[in-house]
Amino acid sequence: MFEDRNDAGTQLAKKLTKFKEENVVVLAIPRGGLPVGAQVAKSLQAPLDVVLTKKIGYPTNKEYAIGAISLESIVLTNAMGIEKSYIDQETARIRKTLRERYNQYYKHQSPANLKNKTIIIVDDGVATGNTLLATIELVYKQNPSKIIIAIPVAPASAIYKISNTENVDEVICILIPDNFRAVGQFYKNFEQVTDQKAIQILEKTNSKKTLDL
Repeated sequence: MFEDRNDAGTQLAKKLTKFKEENVVVLAIPRGGLPVGAQVAKSLQAPLDVVLTKKIGYPTNKEYAIGAISLESIVLTNAMGIEKSYIDQETARIRKTLRERYNQYYKHQSPANLKNKTIIIVDDGVATGNTLLATIELVYKQNPSKIIIAIPVAPASAIYKISNTENVDEVICILIPDNFRAVGQFYKNFEQVTDQKAIQILEKTNSKKTLDL
């Protein structure tokens, strides 16, 4: 059980100390991943950035991810039989949201260059792993030297799925409970993180660091 996301990040950072001498970029998944990622970035003295991707949901069940979309790319993982018109429509809608988020998050800094870096992707937890799988593919397209997944909590099924992904070098997870129902179940305080708070965390964490552009 974690007190809050800061506590989860502090505990996670202790398991990532071996990467301190590497050329690391910590990529947090907005918005809940930002407080966790901030603690990891501080511990590793690494820049913090965000993964600006969003899942594309199944037509009749938006929570079920069939892939993920970034401003530059789209990765489909479970889209057999889905009409192209639906995917095109959702892509346009999601990219509009991502452009708005990009303008918010990068008002005072530019995205980090991921090429040849050790990328540590951080979130506050993972439920199924489907969205994360597509996000990993999008990050891989930017040619990092290594992709590490670091999460406080996830069920064994998600860990198995992520660990067996070709482009993931290592998965680090603190809690792998048998009775997993939802990520928030393992936090005493799981208040929603607003965009405003997430941006504040991002800018404050990087205020004494320079991103390698």
